[in-house]
Amino acid sequence: MNLTNSTPELLAARPSTLDDELQRVIEARHHDPFSVLGKHPDKSGQYVIRALLPHAGSARVEHNLEMKRVGETALFICELDAKTAEKLPLHYTIHWRGQDGQEHARIDAYTFAPQLAGFDIHLFSEGRHWHIYRVLGAHPRRIDDVDGFLFAVWAPSAERVSVVGDFNHWDGRSHPMRAHGGSGVWELFIPGIEPDSLYKFEIRNRDSGALHIKSDPYATAFECRPQTASITASDSGFQWTDADWMSTRIDFDWQSKPVSIYEVHLGSWRQSKSGAFLNYRELAQQLVYHAKEMGFTHIELLPIAEHPLDASWGYQITGYFAATRRYGSADDFRYFVDYCHSQDIGVILDWVPAHFPKDAHGLARFDGSALYEHADPRRGEHRDWGTLIFNYGRNEVRNFLISNALYWMEEFHIDGLRVDAVASMLYLDYSRDEGDWIPNKFGGNENLEAIAFMREMNTMTHQLHPGTLMIAEESTAWPQVTRPSWTGGLGFSIKWNMGWMHDILSYLSKDPIHRHYHHDQLTFGVLYAFTENFILPFSHDEVVHGKGSMLRKSPGDEWRQFANLRLLYAMMFTYPGKKLLFMGNEFAQSDEWNHAKMLDWHLLNYPLHQGVKQLVSDLNGLYGELPALHGWDFDARGFEWIDCHDSSQSVLSYIRRYKNEHALVVLNFTPIPRRNYRIGVPHAGTYVEIFNSDSRYYGGSDVGNAYLTTENHAWMGRPYSLNMNLPPLGGIILVLDTPDHS
Repeated sequence: MNLTNSTPELLAARPSTLDDELQRVIEARHHDPFSVLGKHPDKSGQYVIRALLPHAGSARVEHNLEMKRVGETALFICELDAKTAEKLPLHYTIHWRGQDGQEHARIDAYTFAPQLAGFDIHLFSEGRHWHIYRVLGAHPRRIDDVDGFLFAVWAPSAERVSVVGDFNHWDGRSHPMRAHGGSGVWELFIPGIEPDSLYKFEIRNRDSGALHIKSDPYATAFECRPQTASITASDSGFQWTDADWMSTRIDFDWQSKPVSIYEVHLGSWRQSKSGAFLNYRELAQQLVYHAKEMGFTHIELLPIAEHPLDASWGYQITGYFAATRRYGSADDFRYFVDYCHSQDIGVILDWVPAHFPKDAHGLARFDGSALYEHADPRRGEHRDWGTLIFNYGRNEVRNFLISNALYWMEEFHIDGLRVDAVASMLYLDYSRDEGDWIPNKFGGNENLEAIAFMREMNTMTHQLHPGTLMIAEESTAWPQVTRPSWTGGLGFSIKWNMGWMHDILSYLSKDPIHRHYHHDQLTFGVLYAFTENFILPFSHDEVVHGKGSMLRKSPGDEWRQFANLRLLYAMMFTYPGKKLLFMGNEFAQSDEWNHAKMLDWHLLNYPLHQGVKQLVSDLNGLYGELPALHGWDFDARGFEWIDCHDSSQSVLSYIRRYKNEHALVVLNFTPIPRRNYRIGVPHAGTYVEIFNSDSRYYGGSDVGNAYLTTENHAWMGRPYSLNMNLPPLGGIILVLDTPDHS
């Protein structure tokens, strides 16, 4: 065995091209370290093993082949003849003594062949690899009987990318990655890396030479804030028990079934006695019990993807593929979803594909270039929010987002996504001054790339996970948001009815003595109620930033505020559309929401708050039990005015229908009881009052009716009529108890 010292003189004798490559490796700027590091034959028929060991004082291949340091660099070289080289294991071990005097050993990462399939990279480059999260990121692998982690990242403007972590002193010279041609994808299998290791990517921009230390965009776990490192995670061994739910969901007829959503911020719903966050598993038990007690069909979570700032409520995401560790592990969150399903509760996530924060460790200028965002701030930056806008025209960015949507559905059995800030995605001039936006190729303000992205996203989620809901938070009159993409629509399942919400809250803010001047705010919404599949939202956005709580949105004393709130919920649950209430709204939280503290559950010790809670529970029950209140939520046949013109008394009356069933709804928006109020009805018989928001059980004055028998007195264009008492600031629901067949 011939070993020689690799001196500078020896190196100088080698071809200049090799000198250049060695220098680039030593300086950590080589795009293909595998061409230099590892074992290679030389022109004389011998072999050379090269390794970058920045923190080594001495090194050996296996136990007896000494490596020589190249000058004062971190490069070590071992030259050996062909016979010795052939006797080495395919994946030999390098031993070194650190500068701290400790002995270390690792299998040489530069002995492994490329692991990523060309087909995967090709699909990703086309933007059509729906499971790219299984390829990029960090994944445990066993290669040639060697365990470790395979790291892969997309960074096309990089000159060099390295994996850095607590296993290599966060030194970018230790583990430079190999580039896959012009795809921009880099990979490296590192033997011996174990789960729960901290890591990031060190990226050297090829134009500027600037270094960027970035978290893994596809990481499935992160350190808790304020730390930002990604964490290697083993494959989940969670045992799901929701097979029946998942099978039934495929045929979920959400259009004609009740959908009542409880919107929740996990960090402030409940907390421990010390004020700490609860674990996903604790939350599952407590939250599901409450949701079932209240009659909700789904829980919608404000974003739980990893985010650095509590005050963002999760809407500024830095870890799109990671359930936040604030509340536990990924498997803890799987337990949360599984438990919800076991109790017949669906789970919807708020999802944010519209923008991302500028945090230095995140996606912003990821490889030193505008990679995930647009370079021009007129397209790439949200001025209002201080965030960056995804470049939907780039295949790999579109692939990142669509695969992320599918990831939550596939890996966590999520039942739907509520897509945040859709309006900001649709319009190039959204919240921009004149001259601060760039028209599309036709000169318009429509974001054509974002539209194409949303259509593809909705097509794929519905195709691969039928029965799931894609819900748009969209506040404009953009047409066909909830119509299929193949008809020219955006392909969402449901859209938030922001117009109805704003109108009704504006109306309730008026003193009842003035409401008759604003009666159109109650009635206008029906003109467009069936143009989309709508959900009626009283969300977190309505109880923050000085808007006050739902209870405080109407004027007057305590009695009037509670009565108005009960009346509002009576209208909401009887009006066409699915339902959404933010946590705390169900028991009349007095103060507006504060993300930093838990809800004021102690208010349930007071009868009026307990009354609102009981009212919401009863309304959810009626909404679910009466097909007339949910079966045709999106169908004009499901709604008919009895009288929408009684502005002088501020009274509304209408019929909800489903096939042969119907329910009468009468709402009095003044604090004056209306005695002997007559409405026309289509059928003769005896009607029973099954709900009254003014009931004493809810804290009301108990003005109402028991049984009402129709009179053969034509009224409002109908052959029969009912004479009834209307409660003050109250709503009632009547159903036909005994039809008159005479």
